[in-house]
Amino acid sequence: MAMPDLAGKVALVTGGSRGVGSGTAHGLAEAGATVYVTGRTVEAAQLSDGCIALRCDHTDDQQVEAAFGRIAREQARLDVLVNNVWGGYENMVENGEFTWGLPFWKQSLKRWDSMFAAGVRASYVASSHAARLMVPARHGLIVNISFWAAQKYVANVAYGVAKAATDKMTADMSHELRDYNVAVVSLYPGLVRTEKVMEAAAYLDLSNSEAPQFIGRVAAALAADPEIMSKSGQVVVAAALAREYGFTDINGKQPAPLTLEDV
Repeated sequence: MAMPDLAGKVALVTGGSRGVGSGTAHGLAEAGATVYVTGRTVEAAQLSDGCIALRCDHTDDQQVEAAFGRIAREQARLDVLVNNVWGGYENMVENGEFTWGLPFWKQSLKRWDSMFAAGVRASYVASSHAARLMVPARHGLIVNISFWAAQKYVANVAYGVAKAATDKMTADMSHELRDYNVAVVSLYPGLVRTEKVMEAAAYLDLSNSEAPQFIGRVAAALAADPEIMSKSGQVVVAAALAREYGFTDINGKQPAPLTLEDV
């Protein structure tokens, strides 16, 4: 399958300074979209042609409103929103202890607060602004980056609850947006070769991993799907979509889709 043509389309990727967000922005730009990319440090990021850096702290509602205001003024439309911004990965090691896998009664409450403020709530706020542009146009796609922790125990309680909230938010938003032809999906990546993952590459099996740009190709394929409303409200798996739509990762391979049992 040739890359979808998103020329003339406008996208926003939140939390795109690095990692999955940066790769998603690159993949959407590769398909020809004009891509706004937000983040607290995005101005220092190495973004591809077609991307516009827009500094924004998604825990600050005024900054978020200003970011969407700029997109509305400059483009008067928004076709795709990818909610990638996330919190809770900070301070994995505290006082020499790796805290990510600790039971909930030993976890800092800051992890819970960060996952909801910079994660679930940030996606909710961004989606509300996006809907105000998409609903009048009766067209649009919102992609919420999520993970299998919504469906089974992975690492810690806060992570699972936050991802489950993301999936529930997707389902309920899709219900309210369906009459306006705006689709909402939860997208599950696999093991993505982000900067942090590659720092630990010597300890990981990367044989079935995905490039960050692969997630952008998935988002582009979703945005170009004329039957996208049939997927609205659903959880979709990145590698499974690559097989359905017939495209590959940047290395020419198609990663095997993970299942609930694999995770």
